[in-house]
Amino acid sequence: MNSIIFQDQTFVPVGVSAGLTDLDGEQLIRVVKPEENTEPDVATYARLVGSDFHDGTIEVDVRARLMHWADIDCRGFIGIVFRATDDSDRFESFYVRPRNGRSCTEPQRRIHTMQYFSYPGYTFAYFRERGISDYEAQADIEMDEWIHLKAEVAGAGARFYVDDMETPALVVDEMFGGADLRGGVGLYVDNGTEGNFKNLLVTCAD
Repeated sequence: MNSIIFQDQTFVPVGVSAGLTDLDGEQLIRVVKPEENTEPDVATYARLVGSDFHDGTIEVDVRARLMHWADIDCRGFIGIVFRATDDSDRFESFYVRPRNGRSCTEPQRRIHTMQYFSYPGYTFAYFRERGISDYEAQADIEMDEWIHLKAEVAGAGARFYVDDMETPALVVDEMFGGADLRGGVGLYVDNGTEGNFKNLLVTCAD
């Protein structure tokens, strides 16, 4: 498995292609989920080598674009994975859907601009099928623009921020992975997204 060194950090792809790219004269790490893998909310991310995260803060700048094969249901899914076990059979994730943001004219989609999910089992489909809305929220974001994501994690709870918000955009009091899960951090993408990332900062509290 090829590794990618970026900004003094090393990443390995998990179910994705990942490499360095230049955008607007700046070098970034680019992550893409294979076109043939259409199952949503699975292990598709670039994993930060050596990360062992339980409680603390994760920050990263993300910029989503659509691949040429992306269809109407591809919303620019991009975000983070954290507390991922070594074999990625369990992890927590937070991502945004920029295509549901500022320029979206469909009110029902706009309320689904960001998402928490827990793998395996507790995906967006699980929540939608049961009418659970506590794990999604709205945000004023856009495709092909830089978005700053921040996650503050403590025990079973997490607070998620977008851009310069002083209050969290989404609060999860009881993550489905539980309070004790710990593991790797990664750069997450889902169907149809060309994910561009920079400035990943992981601060561990324990």
